[in-house]
Amino acid sequence: MLNKAQISQIKQHLENAQNPIFFFDNDPDGLCSFLILRRYIERGRGVAIKSFPSLDESYFRKVQELNADYIFILDKPIVSDEFFKKVEEVNIPVVWIDHHNVSAKIPEFVNYYNPYYKDSASKLAPYEKDNGSEPVTALCYQVTGKKEDLWIAVIGCVADSYLPDFYPEFCKEYSDLAVEATTPFDVLYKSKIGEISRILSNGLKDTTTNVVSMLKFLINVKSPYDIFDENSKNHVLHYRHKQIGKKYKDLLSKAKKLYGKDRILFFKYSGDLSISGELSNELCYLFPEKIVIVAYIKGMKANLSLRGKNIREMFLKSIEGVSGATGGGHRDAVGGQMSVGDLDKFTKNLQDIVDKN
Repeated sequence: MLNKAQISQIKQHLENAQNPIFFFDNDPDGLCSFLILRRYIERGRGVAIKSFPSLDESYFRKVQELNADYIFILDKPIVSDEFFKKVEEVNIPVVWIDHHNVSAKIPEFVNYYNPYYKDSASKLAPYEKDNGSEPVTALCYQVTGKKEDLWIAVIGCVADSYLPDFYPEFCKEYSDLAVEATTPFDVLYKSKIGEISRILSNGLKDTTTNVVSMLKFLINVKSPYDIFDENSKNHVLHYRHKQIGKKYKDLLSKAKKLYGKDRILFFKYSGDLSISGELSNELCYLFPEKIVIVAYIKGMKANLSLRGKNIREMFLKSIEGVSGATGGGHRDAVGGQMSVGDLDKFTKNLQDIVDKN
């Protein structure tokens, strides 16, 4: 978690920001991180980052369009040098809150907060243990401590495979939305608050116009029950959730049929919908003994989502020598990208590594 000095510094940045822009990763952890900070200071605009793997230069135009005086980057492990060069030219303060294990050098002018590292000054001196497991949602909630947003904090955490220490408090406050849980996936797949998490995740996979409408709704929503109450303000959100839900169930059913004796469960699909992260999470929950790989094929590129014990280390070893392959993430959950033509080489490398373990 963050220390007292870091919490105080982030609060000061929030107070100083009069017209901030919040760039957040395009998933529930990123979304909920934004909502917690935005609802705390009651000003600023949010922009979901859909570029992979980095926040790239193209997003700088949003800084100019919105005349932002502060930039907050939430739950994004990589930011392009070109983006930072443009920001440095206009001298806008940057606050970057993350929880990934990164190797890139952080520019000196960036206020960087990541519990995976000992402090903001020694940015490339990680703790010996994987100390950064808390999602950015948990870090932002630690900063604000706004009890009205407890349910938002739970959504972001369980969606990012983390059961927070404040979950028992949530159970007391919203017993009808909670379940007894020993894992975050118990909450995600068996409770009403988990259903809200999936609704928001699907809402992020809509057009920019509809995502903006969803953000406006969520910034002002009073309780989680308002999300279940379908009305004119959230009708599009519910429609998108139902639309994606049907496709998701079909794909999950096909993936489950691949279950067998092999340690690796490898599922490939294509189409107009990228939901590899959601599929890999549920497959991991259903088959915890497996190493799960879900590959979304789009053109000549394959976007991968992998789950399994110590999968980050195995993945990084398996892409050595695979030209253009990139990826990273957490110890047991990673994302990656490579050419479709390299999938066979990658899977063979991974299988060899698994066989030796």
